[in-house]
Amino acid sequence: MLVSAKLPAWVMSVINRTLVDGVLPQIDHAVASSVEPFTVPEIMRPDGGGKRYGMVHYGIFIPGLPEPFRYCNIMTLLGATGPLMMDNDYLLRDPPSDTATFLCSTAEGDDHHYQAYSIANDCRREEGDVLVAFGEHLTITGCFPDYQVEVAYEDFRLTLAIRCTNTVSWFVRNVAYDHFSLLAFCSGTLTRNGQTLEIQDHPCTFEYARSASPYALTRRVIPDAWKLPADFFTYQIINLTDDIQLLLTDVSSLGRPLFKGMHVRNRSGAAAIHVDDVSLEVLEYQPQPAQAPDGKTMRLPLRFRWRVGSAEGEELDIECRIASPWRFGLGRGYTASYAFEGRYQGQPCSGDGYIEYIDCAGQ
Repeated sequence: MLVSAKLPAWVMSVINRTLVDGVLPQIDHAVASSVEPFTVPEIMRPDGGGKRYGMVHYGIFIPGLPEPFRYCNIMTLLGATGPLMMDNDYLLRDPPSDTATFLCSTAEGDDHHYQAYSIANDCRREEGDVLVAFGEHLTITGCFPDYQVEVAYEDFRLTLAIRCTNTVSWFVRNVAYDHFSLLAFCSGTLTRNGQTLEIQDHPCTFEYARSASPYALTRRVIPDAWKLPADFFTYQIINLTDDIQLLLTDVSSLGRPLFKGMHVRNRSGAAAIHVDDVSLEVLEYQPQPAQAPDGKTMRLPLRFRWRVGSAEGEELDIECRIASPWRFGLGRGYTASYAFEGRYQGQPCSGDGYIEYIDCAGQ
């Protein structure tokens, strides 16, 4: 039986340190796998491909679109997750394992659609040509490497054809959790209020995750005090050129880093990962904290800086400023776009980036 009493801080710290510093480095193979071609498309199933997987995620993220859109995201979760930063308890179905969520947004106007669904009643999985569907709002068809995506709302419609490459960036790869991003290119149309944006061979990402979930063991909502204590997350995508894409990630649990790194991938198939000299510094926060629909508040950055080094010298040094409204629905966090300026491998660079940000540690 779960109880709501909070574990003593020292107990949580010991458990967290044991997992983060002791167990995970021994069983995770994400870094080594990120410089090898993708060879396991068969795992990309909406049920995870096995009973031990209680959560599945599909994500399609398109940075660097023209104004006024700037970016477009498709963020889905099938199943309740368990980590503190990802669970929105006010949306959970009965049982929580029946919960699915879908976020789609751009920087334009009120382009922000986020809601929960019942997997059993509202979603389809592997039915005919359909890989996964969320009500009438999102349909993904196809299989690796080619997917078709349809998003349909009254004032917003997105139609995409996506071609994935075998250039893959792994964030987690172990027996309980797989999470990766494929370099991809998309073509199609984005229509809002009768105005249509044509998208042609635009760099994007196609992402997939599957993980074990504590909600496979209980029908009760797990109190925050007992959730997995992952409490800080940011994931950012920059299309540096039409050929080069950067992924910047920083994830931590009770102040201890789970993963911090920069993936670099190229249309040619070349890939690199930097994890030894990576820093993220928030230079300035938004004047007021953001407030979620359930009343929880979160401080969000206005300006921040990434620095990445390697044995060869400086890889990246950019200063970034948020350039769009924050959109709620990345678990307990938010998404937006930003403008950046700086240097990449010693050369000036500038442009737009896409950001996902969750800071439960700073609440």
